[in-house]
Amino acid sequence: MRILSTTSATPPSRRFGVDARHDNYKWWALSCTSLGMLLATINSGTLIIALPDLERHLHTSLLTLVWVILVYMIASTVLVLSAGRLSDQFGRKNAYIGGFLVFAAASLGAGFSGSGTELILWRILQGVGGAFLFANAAAIVTDAFPREQLGVAMGTNTMVAAVGLVIGPVLGGALVDISWHWVFWFNVPFGLIGSAWAFSVLREISGRSEDRAFDVLGTVTFVIGLTGLVLGISKGGIEGWDSPMVYGGLIAAVIFLPVFVMVESRHKQPMLDLAIFKNRLFSAAAAASFLNGLARFSLMFLFVFYFQGVQGDTPITAGLKLAPLAVGMLIASPLAGRYADRNGSRALASLGMLGMAVGMALMTTLQRSTGYFWPGLFQLITGLGSGAFLSPNTAAMMGAVAPHRRGIASGARILVQNTGAVLSIAFLMAIITSSVPKSVLFSVFSGLGNLSNAQLVPFLNNMHTALWCLAAVAVVGAIVSYVRPNAAASAPLSEPESEPAKQSEPVAA
Repeated sequence: MRILSTTSATPPSRRFGVDARHDNYKWWALSCTSLGMLLATINSGTLIIALPDLERHLHTSLLTLVWVILVYMIASTVLVLSAGRLSDQFGRKNAYIGGFLVFAAASLGAGFSGSGTELILWRILQGVGGAFLFANAAAIVTDAFPREQLGVAMGTNTMVAAVGLVIGPVLGGALVDISWHWVFWFNVPFGLIGSAWAFSVLREISGRSEDRAFDVLGTVTFVIGLTGLVLGISKGGIEGWDSPMVYGGLIAAVIFLPVFVMVESRHKQPMLDLAIFKNRLFSAAAAASFLNGLARFSLMFLFVFYFQGVQGDTPITAGLKLAPLAVGMLIASPLAGRYADRNGSRALASLGMLGMAVGMALMTTLQRSTGYFWPGLFQLITGLGSGAFLSPNTAAMMGAVAPHRRGIASGARILVQNTGAVLSIAFLMAIITSSVPKSVLFSVFSGLGNLSNAQLVPFLNNMHTALWCLAAVAVVGAIVSYVRPNAAASAPLSEPESEPAKQSEPVAA
């Protein structure tokens, strides 16, 4: 497969910004990816804080409410690999701009939704746009930055994401006071500004693959398998495990996920290039990323309902109370990236996951009457651990692949992390809703906060059980991070002889 160089395709005098060969180009590129991360995380926070209002105004069921979150994640997770491959083929700049535009259009439509089902459909389209943003952000940064600065760059992106997580819930609470529609409409100008900025300053510098093959069978089998698994777990936990739809979903997962792996191992141009997992550093870091998503993602989802449904807070107050989780990431991410560039990422990633486990274990002491100091402190500890893990682990993964394969590697990174995140919410809901009366669940998830202490006991007990499970997952992630090879011990990814692209060295681990 030949790689077509496009480094000098854009004369510096015709566009805003600098030429790709300029030493400052990396910072212009980072500004674009940071804007995309900010959009994605603000959207996540604003929507989560608005969930109780959505349930009341759209008259949705609890399962529908959960799927408003899950369908976006499934769509972006399933399509992120295809988006990464298409970006490698047709250019990351165009794909990134397209991601902004699709996201903005879907957000406009979502604000006009008249039912939960209609909102779910718009959220799927949002997921398509999100897939192109997610698949390209890390790849664009890795193309632009030298290896020795990659940890700082990834740490900056994670820091910006943490800023979005701080802003999102607070902004969501304020927007809900106006109208829930603005939770979605706010994204429209943001997306348009992002696309214009990316068009102005990004350059195509990585080269493009001439191969135009698209793995339809792999995409379809993964869609069916992952959707079946998440549907079976989420519906079973909320509405009971004796439903034909639950059985059908789980059977589909058992059949189609192994078929997906088989298809990918035999396809000439697979959606997920399994060859990148031959590198032990990449595969171990990917496993840790999956466990991090599984342990971390559902926490904000859980605390929205704890603050609004259990403690009776307003949306804007709940949004403010969620800030320490993101503040911890904001503090730790850039420091962790800088440390990893100088000293390696393996020990730091492991300590970060252990910090998450400690924070989650402490959260099991929370009750209805617990003052805010303690949940705020426990969120801060968890956020510090997550920030210490994310940027070093991401830099280790992206530094272990050749430049022209970073699009698909970035997609694989998002795939494993988002798959963990999707399953995190599904498992959390299955545990929390078990043996809790429907009337109690409705009051908690509607944010009514009108239950007695006795009525809340089953819900709080299940919440504590779920938190212990998440803490255990984080401990496993710490172990995986610690036993993975360092950069020197990790064999480079093999390249076919017909691909003369330069091989990037793995970052320090």
